[in-house]
Amino acid sequence: MNAPITRDPAPLARPSGRHWQRFTPRERLMRFAVYLVVVAAIVASARTVEVIPEFLLDAPEQVHDLLQRMWPIAWSYYPGGVHDALMDTLHIASLGTLIALVMALPIGLAAAPNVVPSRVVNFVARLLLVSSQSVNSLVWALLFVAVFGPGALAGTLAIAFRSVGFVGKLFGEALEETPRGPLEALEATGAPWLARLRWGWWPQVKPAFWSIALFRWDINVRESAVLGLVGAGGIGMVLDSAMNLFQWTRVAMVLAAIFAVVVVAEVIVTQVRKRVL
Repeated sequence: MNAPITRDPAPLARPSGRHWQRFTPRERLMRFAVYLVVVAAIVASARTVEVIPEFLLDAPEQVHDLLQRMWPIAWSYYPGGVHDALMDTLHIASLGTLIALVMALPIGLAAAPNVVPSRVVNFVARLLLVSSQSVNSLVWALLFVAVFGPGALAGTLAIAFRSVGFVGKLFGEALEETPRGPLEALEATGAPWLARLRWGWWPQVKPAFWSIALFRWDINVRESAVLGLVGAGGIGMVLDSAMNLFQWTRVAMVLAAIFAVVVVAEVIVTQVRKRVL
């Protein structure tokens, strides 16, 4: 019986002499330059930041000692010393967010070139948004404490002026990304600018706007909890007072209350976004 005839495998194609590379020489040079700048920045930062080795090695013992001083938590301190300040914190976050929404709406509209086709107006609006975002909420709080004195008013205005840039920027970007179809239909019917805004732009960006508002309120609840450290009202003032008096069990109570409020706010925002938006 004859054995089956097998064919030799096809000869491999000869290499053409080309070498495939993912990046061009210019791109590789730019990537190397970026890596070099990052490494240089890390080295410079490490040399600038003064780290005392003795304190670093002693940190675990200090943390253990601090936790021992915080236990047991002074739960009885909540009704008389924490509850009212915690409510003030929620009021600061809510009212500050509401004021920010009112101010951010016209600025966000002015920052969108497809809504307001004026480069000067767009530039001024974006400058206002950048100015709001570039100043931290604690710095805003210090400024308003100097103007209005310590209290919840300074904290509310600090939250509001800090949130304007965030809300206005995202709202303006949402306006810029709206499809042109409904707007062209309204323009074809001769609808004025306010009608196009009411029936063309707003229905398309309304879900994004309320989502941004909820997200910013969630952030403001966290930020308003620390504004009291500079005298801007809220639970931060109770925390600062307890720390200055070395009442660590009360400090633990305040931290537990802040943690609980942040968790509840996160749950509320998540549920609202699922059910409403």
